[in-house]
Amino acid sequence: MKKVLLTALVFAGFSMASTAQVKSPQPSPSASISQTIGLTDIQIDYSRPGVKGREIFGDLVPFGKVWRTGANKAVQFSTSTKITIEGKDVPAGNYALFTIPNEKTWNVMLYSETEIWGTPEKWIDSLEVLNVEVPVKKLSESMESFTISIDNIVGGSTADLSIGWSTTEVTLTIGAPTNEIAQESIDKTMAGPSANDYYRSASFYLEQKKDLKQAHAWVKKAIEMRGEEAFWMLRRQSLIEAELGMTKEAIATAKRSMASAEKAGNTDYVKMNKDSIEEWSK
Repeated sequence: MKKVLLTALVFAGFSMASTAQVKSPQPSPSASISQTIGLTDIQIDYSRPGVKGREIFGDLVPFGKVWRTGANKAVQFSTSTKITIEGKDVPAGNYALFTIPNEKTWNVMLYSETEIWGTPEKWIDSLEVLNVEVPVKKLSESMESFTISIDNIVGGSTADLSIGWSTTEVTLTIGAPTNEIAQESIDKTMAGPSANDYYRSASFYLEQKKDLKQAHAWVKKAIEMRGEEAFWMLRRQSLIEAELGMTKEAIATAKRSMASAEKAGNTDYVKMNKDSIEEWSK
């Protein structure tokens, strides 16, 4: 019995050992930057190798060749709105960031293919969204860990994107369309509700059996703004009129909706209106 128990314990010990996982630090730990510039959200995910006593640029990182810019997976760069980098337009989206270091200048590129470990096997020019050349700044003290930062946010419209390692740093200017986005928001708000706002409000009131006279006024305003081609809005108006006991008006509106639906080739709305007209005509 003791022998059986001992065997079981030994087996359990081996099983636990086989499922255990050794934890150790990554040589190039991951890092993430989330920065809002005005009304634009910038996200950068990258890895941070260390100098570790090595000669970096011109040796570990050769001059004149595309570099992953850090370690492991290519740097992930995303922007929630269009921006400019060094005055060049960059649409909203997700990108991989690469560089070509040289002694006095670097080229910084954004690439639309993001799922890349290291650098692309073949560089495809059509996937290059940005390519700018910026001067190198020599640092008085060595930066041990590779670092990307966003600093010097001015007026919510510009900021500095810095990439540095060892005694080398490059800085790019990011421009965000803060004033443009804010003005669009102001103009939209001050212009009042849109046709869809009126339509959605009228639909909600109809579904919840709230103030149907108000719903009728809203849906008519939506159609006035959107036009007769909005057969779905006309359909909703006819249903509100039917609920209000305005049968004659409901039939007339349903006929308008059916005519617009026929013109648009929407057979579903044609049938729905036809059925309602037959029902309300009884």
